Amino acid sequence: MIARRVLAGVGNTVRDYVESVGYATRTFFTMLGLSPGMMRRPHLVVEQLHFIGNYSLLIITLSGLFVGMVLGLQGYYTLNKYGASESLGLLVALGLTRELGPVITGLLFAGRAGTSLTAEIGLMKAGEQLSAMEMMAVNPIQRVLAPRFWAGVIAVPLLASIFSAVGILGGYLVGVGLIGVDAGAFWSQMQAGVDLWKDVFNGFVKSVVFGVAITFIALYQGYETRPTPEDVAGATTRTVVVSSLMIWWLDFMLTALMFSK
Repeated sequence: MIARRVLAGVGNTVRDYVESVGYATRTFFTMLGLSPGMMRRPHLVVEQLHFIGNYSLLIITLSGLFVGMVLGLQGYYTLNKYGASESLGLLVALGLTRELGPVITGLLFAGRAGTSLTAEIGLMKAGEQLSAMEMMAVNPIQRVLAPRFWAGVIAVPLLASIFSAVGILGGYLVGVGLIGVDAGAFWSQMQAGVDLWKDVFNGFVKSVVFGVAITFIALYQGYETRPTPEDVAGATTRTVVVSSLMIWWLDFMLTALMFSK
């Protein structure tokens, strides 16, 4: 009897999970299918790009500077043991462009802009604004979700590029300005060791994939939440948790594909 109940509970959980994944997939492709119609109003994307991108710029810039400074300091201590402190610029640049830039930007974006998107959509649902759009024959997926989605896809790679550039500057300030590493060696080692296609472009592709995943998760959590304050708060928490786990999983998969040789 107990075994039957356990099996029934597991079966119901698996069924609910499969239904949830299927509905999310259908919503994602519906949004992509409606995107060409949304492109007739590009100002909607620009407004959202300003909202979720510009408002995240300060925290991304400051975080990039501090991460670059710490990376420069820790990298110097390690490299100096092997007499290779002149390679500090290469270490900082590779660490930021390949991994830290896209990953930390994605995590910060999920916490700052992702939760904001979820709360905004959830409150619109609680205020029955989405239902009012449907009554006026306006598709909320096309009018509300699609502009925010494409704004997030555009914003994350731009923010990741800023994060990496500011981080390299932070590593330079610590390595050259504070510790005394030769400035010529710092930049020449970086230019000689960083490959534009393999390192910079692959890091850019990572940030685009993270932007797609984070923005859709945030929008879907808000769109599917029940219109109560408790569920809206729970949806913002799920946005951070699910987005963070998705970033780490995608980072592992993409790193294995891009840098396996």
